Amino acid sequence: MNKARWWFAVPALLAAAGCAQDMIARPVGGAQSQTSPGRAHASTQPLFIIERSKNANTVHYDARLTADGELDPTEPVIAYWIVRAEDGRRKELNWIEKTMAYGFEIKPDPSVGGYIMTMVAAPQRPIIVKKAGNAVRAQLVIDGHPAIVEKMYINASDGDSWPQVHYIELYGTDVQTGEKRFERIISN
Repeated sequence: MNKARWWFAVPALLAAAGCAQDMIARPVGGAQSQTSPGRAHASTQPLFIIERSKNANTVHYDARLTADGELDPTEPVIAYWIVRAEDGRRKELNWIEKTMAYGFEIKPDPSVGGYIMTMVAAPQRPIIVKKAGNAVRAQLVIDGHPAIVEKMYINASDGDSWPQVHYIELYGTDVQTGEKRFERIISN
């Protein structure tokens, strides 16, 4: 399987197969009611989303902030569905989605002044999550340039036994120039 195909093959396969149907419901809204040990969880801030060709449902990635406005060290990033294809409610990712598709690992990294987020399905494309002024940003290399990632789009269709990924698109803003950045990764 070539690089473009496997880069987001698992999330696209799960997305096209509709594995998100058995997720647990959560209320739509900002901050969760949970608190981090030793620090109160105060709010969340949107980072980026993943859209898919299958339906209007999107996976959202948000930064969690403490009451003092810093990234929550116990859980700096959360991910969840917004089920737009139905009623717009918020749902948790299920275990399969977390471990094989849309999940991630995140670790502090002083050399970047924040965290390194590694998507389960794309470990070769690390994402830097850090504060920039009062905002938290997710940075990813898009078309060879460091960019603030805004959205990923997966285009896939049902295949004979597995969905087929046609392409993945990355959208963002160049960190240095402020120009819009775009990259399409085509599957062969």
